Amino acid sequence: MNTLLTQKQIQSYREDGFLLIENFLNQEELSHWRQVITEAVEQRDGRKMPGSDKKMGEDDGINTESEYFGKVFDQMINIWQTNDAARQIMLDERLGKMAAELAGWEGTRIWHDQVLIKRPWANPTSWHLDTPFWSFTDKRALSIWVALDDATNENGCLYFIPGSYHETGFENQAIGKNMDAIFQVYPQLVTKSAVAAPMKAGSCSFHNGLTIHGAGANMTNGFRRAMTCAYMPDGARFNGIKNILSDAQVTRLKVGDLLDDDAQNPLIYTAGIQ
Repeated sequence: MNTLLTQKQIQSYREDGFLLIENFLNQEELSHWRQVITEAVEQRDGRKMPGSDKKMGEDDGINTESEYFGKVFDQMINIWQTNDAARQIMLDERLGKMAAELAGWEGTRIWHDQVLIKRPWANPTSWHLDTPFWSFTDKRALSIWVALDDATNENGCLYFIPGSYHETGFENQAIGKNMDAIFQVYPQLVTKSAVAAPMKAGSCSFHNGLTIHGAGANMTNGFRRAMTCAYMPDGARFNGIKNILSDAQVTRLKVGDLLDDDAQNPLIYTAGIQ
């Protein structure tokens, strides 16, 4: 993996709220990731999350138009918990170090991973933020997005609004049909220009969870697959939002409690410990 970051890349990320890294995986690594993730998805038999019978595409409370949203992408969460090979990939400390260097924190914990699959002719993913949906509140939280297929302008590559994370906050906006719904919350950003982020398979991007981003429709008869993982700083605390947590976990937690359960949010990197 191409995991060494330059100061120029770190500075670019902190200015724009996203960073593209070409050839993140070599061909052998890309083949391995594809095989592991395909097997992990098949093992889950359509179940969206561990410990839940909810299937991909069913209403999850995040979006306002579940029928439409079910045709945006297939989403499978925390395959690292249900597949040993996926666990080895996602808990790699090199990924945690990259997240720490970009975000500027000492320790990296996984919030959750996601397999995201845009099927042929899938709907676009409207502009949205990530962090307001999560069970902790931190402006530095970020995600990696690894292209398993070429992500093109035609099949639904990512788009970002550069620098938007400097002006957004934790006000929530459901993900629905309308691309411009986010600007009801952040009207000052409606005139900003978007940047497309096409990527060859094996390339990746990082983006801050408060950077406005989305993806185009898949206007092709092929699949656009991606593997993503959201990261939080060690020391993050529960804010009362359930998100991916189970009912039992939420019952045990009080607002302000540390999210330090390694079975749910493993610590994958701490500065100074290699």
